[in-house]
Amino acid sequence: MAKNTLSFVCQNCGAAYNRWQGKCDACGEWNTLAEEDPTGSVPVSIRSKRKGRTFALESLAGKSPDAPRLSSGMTELDRVTGGGFVRGSVLLVGGDPGIGKSTLLTQATSMLARTGHRIVYISGEEAVAQVRLRAERLGLSDAPVQLAAETSVEDIVSTLSEGAVPRLIVIDSIQTMWTDTVESAPGTVTQVRASAQALIRFAKKTGAAIILVGHVTKDGQIAGPRVVEHMVDAVLSFEGEGSQQFRILRAVKNRFGPTDEIGVFEMTGLGLREVTNPSELFLSERDLGTPGTAVFAGIEGTRPVLVELQALVAPTSLGTPRRAVVGWDPSRLSMVLAVLEAHCGVKLSGHDVYLNVAGGLRIHEPAADVAAAAALVSSLVNAQLPTDAVYFGEISLSGVVRPVAQTPARLKEAAKLGFKRAVLPESARGEAGGDAGLTLNAVGSLTTLVAEIAARGSRRGEPNAPAEKNATPARFRRGEG
Repeated sequence: MAKNTLSFVCQNCGAAYNRWQGKCDACGEWNTLAEEDPTGSVPVSIRSKRKGRTFALESLAGKSPDAPRLSSGMTELDRVTGGGFVRGSVLLVGGDPGIGKSTLLTQATSMLARTGHRIVYISGEEAVAQVRLRAERLGLSDAPVQLAAETSVEDIVSTLSEGAVPRLIVIDSIQTMWTDTVESAPGTVTQVRASAQALIRFAKKTGAAIILVGHVTKDGQIAGPRVVEHMVDAVLSFEGEGSQQFRILRAVKNRFGPTDEIGVFEMTGLGLREVTNPSELFLSERDLGTPGTAVFAGIEGTRPVLVELQALVAPTSLGTPRRAVVGWDPSRLSMVLAVLEAHCGVKLSGHDVYLNVAGGLRIHEPAADVAAAAALVSSLVNAQLPTDAVYFGEISLSGVVRPVAQTPARLKEAAKLGFKRAVLPESARGEAGGDAGLTLNAVGSLTTLVAEIAARGSRRGEPNAPAEKNATPARFRRGEG
């Protein structure tokens, strides 16, 4: 009789080892390996030997009907999912604790239940009374949502199989679910994978849409094995800072829609409020006339978004200057700083650099290079940038400002919010058109933009000092410190 061999599985990334060790070599986390029986992770129906059945094969030719969608009643949520929930799809929603995942799903399920659909909310972390208390606080206690506090996957599937098939099922959260086919403890990698597989199988068989709520690690990644993210149809990330009232819903993966759309919400005392014009919200508390601030005209999916970039450049007292960035790629900031020093003569090796995207939004596109460079130089030379100007453009390693996509949409959004000027790449002037009503300042290289900002600057600590006659101050000239 073969002896069962035990394996040690990392509860953070799912890597397996044949012996225990303190640190996981795959993800680098300490004390995350737990002992599990690999034979118990395989369902009994799969372990039993049976003869396979034949199935029909089809060709690529032919028409397939569009997947029917169920609108949630929340415009921002439908935008991220691609138009609504697809029948038989499984979505994984992750986010930091207390960010508002349960609040968002409570509002969505209540709106759907009021339209006559059977909606089921299964909570594995809270009691039914706690869910009711949240619904009462949100003013949604009259919605006919069916509630339950259960963690057994077999009991959940058996209960949902009776009567009419639910249109939408919420599982909060997948880390609390457990199944009898696995002998591991609830919350382990094996249990999470097996429970998700059973729920996905139920969704595909019955056509019910299922939303799985997932915990996140301290690094912001969804906890549990990465294979769960590959099993589901869509992965949504709910982002935001606890001190900010803004919440961003972003699609990390979506088999039935785009992955570059975002939904913007504002956390209020009555729940999440949809923000139809995020640009106006992000610029509502803008400090006008302060050096080191620039407005970036960006694109998130199909929606133009204007956001303020804040920079602070200060002399350092450390041997290695600090480089801190919030809301942008740190590698991108290092590249912009290198281009400024190599091609524009801007000496930043003796300064601490801080860059922040106001409002809690995280920017992923390289079109923010020009806005970031303008804010950095403005802070260094203590020069105020025009308050009615927006900036966008990608900076190459040679210092050339390259064009970006959807220039007309960026300019149209800027004009709608009252901006009068736009700094954009030289090659995008023809694409911009003249219907936006903005004064276009096209720049072909970063050196030109730096010279324009430096000409208006003054030495820090002397706000009334006149600007130097040379467009490039002495501190920027090559060969001079």
